[in-house]
Amino acid sequence: MYTEQDIWIVLTGTGTWFSRMIQYFTKAPLNHASIAFDSELREVYSFGRKKANNPFNGGLVRENLRDPFFYSSACAVYRCRVSHEDYQRMYNLVKDMMRNQDRYKYNLLGLLGILFRLHIDRDDAYFCSHFVAKVFEQAGLRPVNKPCHLVTPEDFSNSPQLTEVYRGPLHGYLTMDTVSPLSSSPTYTPVTTKDISKIFRIG
Repeated sequence: MYTEQDIWIVLTGTGTWFSRMIQYFTKAPLNHASIAFDSELREVYSFGRKKANNPFNGGLVRENLRDPFFYSSACAVYRCRVSHEDYQRMYNLVKDMMRNQDRYKYNLLGLLGILFRLHIDRDDAYFCSHFVAKVFEQAGLRPVNKPCHLVTPEDFSNSPQLTEVYRGPLHGYLTMDTVSPLSSSPTYTPVTTKDISKIFRIG
């Protein structure tokens, strides 16, 4: 029987100097993208700063959106309905990356490449929207019709495949009474290492 589950994309604007610098070039208010696997936004992953007070130490992270660094941010939350199999695939791909978390670096040069329309590729290095787009692509999905390394957070907001379910202060979403019913509780079925090697080759 065909079943569906929801993947969530969260765009945030933290108001830091780094975020404001990116906004200067993009003219978009929300310049950080994350992928989440539950409507309550507890399983959230992205490429960003590993410590809130150090923007130069970045990489693959599991984000705590209830941390003060994010909690007062402006945000937009988007839902993408996918098959159960695609959901499982994306979830397991991200968890596989997290098991090798130290291998991955933040691709600041790639981000600058987008701003100046240059393709700067580095092995095992990503910026936030590149990572989110790549996870979808590795599951055979493409919410934004452009190469992953050129995808910006703003591109997700314009995707016809995504449904905006909330826009406003992040803490407003996290305290909504209606958050829990938005999606049923997911179940996770691990894929084998052999399966991962076939479908997930990033870099």
